[in-house]
Amino acid sequence: MDTAMTSTTGTTSTTCPSCGGPIGAADRYCEACGAELSPAATPATAAIDTDTEPTVELNPSAARSAEAPPGPCRSCGGVVGDDSYCQTCGTKAAKPRDHFSEQPAPWVAAVCDRGIRHSRNEDAVAVSADAEPGSRAQLVVCDGVSSSLDSDVASLAAARAAREVLAAGHAQGMGTESSRNSAVVARLKAAADAANDAVLANTSPDSPNPASCTFVAVVLEGDLLVAGVVGDSRAYWFPDNAEPVGLTVDDSWAAELIATGVPRQQAETGPQAHAITRWLGKDAPDHTPRTTTVKVDGPGWLVVCSDGLWNYCSEAAPLADLVRQTAAANRGEPLATASALVDWANAQGGQDNITVALARL
Repeated sequence: MDTAMTSTTGTTSTTCPSCGGPIGAADRYCEACGAELSPAATPATAAIDTDTEPTVELNPSAARSAEAPPGPCRSCGGVVGDDSYCQTCGTKAAKPRDHFSEQPAPWVAAVCDRGIRHSRNEDAVAVSADAEPGSRAQLVVCDGVSSSLDSDVASLAAARAAREVLAAGHAQGMGTESSRNSAVVARLKAAADAANDAVLANTSPDSPNPASCTFVAVVLEGDLLVAGVVGDSRAYWFPDNAEPVGLTVDDSWAAELIATGVPRQQAETGPQAHAITRWLGKDAPDHTPRTTTVKVDGPGWLVVCSDGLWNYCSEAAPLADLVRQTAAANRGEPLATASALVDWANAQGGQDNITVALARL
């Protein structure tokens, strides 16, 4: 996933022995090719960006609820032992956290997947919705920063904490459109506060790399869409009969380059393409989400995703085409469409964790 940009000096890096890509001093896996790195492959000095596996679980009951006991072996149906291997065919069982989905209503669904290259799933998603299609929904995606410890725990706790705040209130304001907008924006900021508190609760006070994650959330209240973002997870609105809209702008080095005129493709494939400038966590410079408000005046798809998806299809127009074609192939069913989009991202290489949350309005 992304790396957090800091002002720390003395960073040391080298190259992956498999693909030649850049790696940090404490990396255990190459971000470019996914190769496991031996201790001799990295320099001994400390670095900022790492893929260190989690060593501490401070609040497993709150954030590890996706970790249920393994079911029958997916390969042969046999019994999976305590060592996570099938006692019949020897296949290693997938962790429930590696791939999970949510569908609170038929018109809203989300799928979160480890991808192919990474050893753990640091993405997280939490969604809720009323039963009536297009009425009211809340979609949250958090993407753990791979250079921080326990980012998989923290991201899941953050997403669920934000969802609880967003789902608890029904914004009315003072009865005017502007006051309703302000009420939803205030609720989004409260959700980001709750998410940040959840990250802090899942961070060891002695951690050299405090847990951190991105945050993007979208609230639908009837004809009103309000999106809030910290980091580089994204939200899009793809109306059926109008131009697609990107609801968020990344807090990233790449976005800053694009703002200066650097072509998007160049900025998003450069060496600092996934370095983020804002995030949730103990060392976050500012976790107040930047918000965007859009009025919905027709049917369409609301998409909230991590960079595991948009990295392969960044701009709104081609991503809208992909979503529409995928939805058509899956009879417009949100869960099947989200799952197919995850499969598509894995087919492109699956170099990162992948999260796709959809609402069909």
